[in-house]
Amino acid sequence: MLKPANRRILIVDDEEGIRYTLGLLLKKEGYRVDAASDFNTALECLQTEKYDLAFIDIMLSGESGIGLLKYIKSGYPEIQVVMCTGFPKVESAAEAVRLGAFDYITKPIRHETLLLVTRHALNAKVINDERELYRANLDAIFHSISDSIIMIDREGRLSQFNATAEHVCGYESGMIGDDAAMLDMGCGRVCRKALLETMQTRTPRVLNRIECNTSQGISRIVSINMNPITEADGSVRGAVAVIRDETQLASLERTLKKRGHFHGLIGTSEPMQKVFSLIEALSDVPTTVLINGESGTGKELVAAALHFNGVRTNKPFVKVNCSALSETLLESELFGHVRGAFTGAISDKVGRFQKAHGGTLFLDEIGDISPAVQMRLLRVLQESEFERVGESTPTRVDVRIIAATNQDLAEKVRQGSFRQDLFYRLNVIRIVLPSLKQRRDDLALLVGHFIARFNDKFNRNIKDVSVDVLDIFRSHDWPGNVRELEHAIEHATVLCKSEIISAQDLPLDLLTAVKPVLKEDAFIESRQQTVKGTMTLEEALAMADGNKTRAASLLGISRRTIYRHLEE
Repeated sequence: MLKPANRRILIVDDEEGIRYTLGLLLKKEGYRVDAASDFNTALECLQTEKYDLAFIDIMLSGESGIGLLKYIKSGYPEIQVVMCTGFPKVESAAEAVRLGAFDYITKPIRHETLLLVTRHALNAKVINDERELYRANLDAIFHSISDSIIMIDREGRLSQFNATAEHVCGYESGMIGDDAAMLDMGCGRVCRKALLETMQTRTPRVLNRIECNTSQGISRIVSINMNPITEADGSVRGAVAVIRDETQLASLERTLKKRGHFHGLIGTSEPMQKVFSLIEALSDVPTTVLINGESGTGKELVAAALHFNGVRTNKPFVKVNCSALSETLLESELFGHVRGAFTGAISDKVGRFQKAHGGTLFLDEIGDISPAVQMRLLRVLQESEFERVGESTPTRVDVRIIAATNQDLAEKVRQGSFRQDLFYRLNVIRIVLPSLKQRRDDLALLVGHFIARFNDKFNRNIKDVSVDVLDIFRSHDWPGNVRELEHAIEHATVLCKSEIISAQDLPLDLLTAVKPVLKEDAFIESRQQTVKGTMTLEEALAMADGNKTRAASLLGISRRTIYRHLEE
């Protein structure tokens, strides 16, 4: 709050006594005061000084005080105006307030009234000035951002947009105040529908890389961040969406195939890039997906990527391992049960289908479910409803099903152990994950990822693996796939005594299983002997074809020690 000495007040009245009296009272309070006897003199003052408040008599000689009020509000809207009159009328008071006057007081003006109105008017000016500064700063930020921004009010009407949204999306000033969901911008209205949902649920939302068609019919890939706009009391007064155009970035990634990390999945190899592209294409499609792949290839990660990369990202992602439960327990876990439905059912239970309402249910090891569970699952897929165990009232759900298995379901159908109709329902879209053996190009990237993870977990500082270790990894068939590699790196990180993982840090089971490749045959066998402590210096050198560095690695000693022994 500024001190009175920093506030300037203008008094406009054709009675000299009133000008003198009001000016004297205000100056005693520390305010700087100027006075004018008529309209023209007041204009000269306004053009010369900067005022915070003006007291104006309605009945001025010549031009009326109302005319001066209009002039000030059109040219100097930041000035607070208080109208004064010796002949109060309801009509004139209403007219003054309608035209922007802060207050309306009657003569004779009491000392207490004058000071009280002055303080209130100047306090209101402070608030207005702060609000205007905030609006100006917000407006500058709003229009300087290169992303498209749109805002809606609490009624779902378009309230504001920036220049980028005007250029890219086609918004026009005439649309302000229109129902945002009904505006036809030549697109699918995805962002505005999601924005309305954000406001209604009071929950921030993110839509990653969805396809959007501009008003010019151009297809773009955009990511949208949406947040509700809340008042100080917690009430929601609208929502804002920031739309980032990632078309070029997505195109570049697809062209260069360099999306090494994608929602927890890792790989730059061609098989993994195809998986990434398929996940992107399916993320916003509610269809059922079947994920096939050997154990340890990352089926659960693919299911999570499908969920969190799509429109259901803020809804539940519920997982069930179908092979870990008996038929009765699996039915109860999936569909829930009511009290007394079976022995041990002491209370009602909400099933995973109900918990996943609006989101995604991931059914892992789907090939292991019994015929009875298969039949109940088929009904949910067909009718989107189920009954809890022990209950006859159906419950409707909106759930996307993602199933996974390492088995050949088509073969199980031929054998009669899996329902054909359920197989067709699950196999609408199938994602087949490559084994690690089929994507050896990703080994180095995966190794680096796991080293970083276990460095953090065990507070280590491992830099890399040796060339010999990478050769071992490349020659291994990896029957346990990525999970087996992860366990091998974890084992090595724990045992490694330096910054580089060497062969002696690897699990013996892995070394035993590695198929000999060229001269690595001797290296692997010698490593196994080293573990048993039976290798001599001469044997190590022979196995390493005279390579002293490799011989030192085989023996678990430094190269300097090798040279010292040779000199002796």
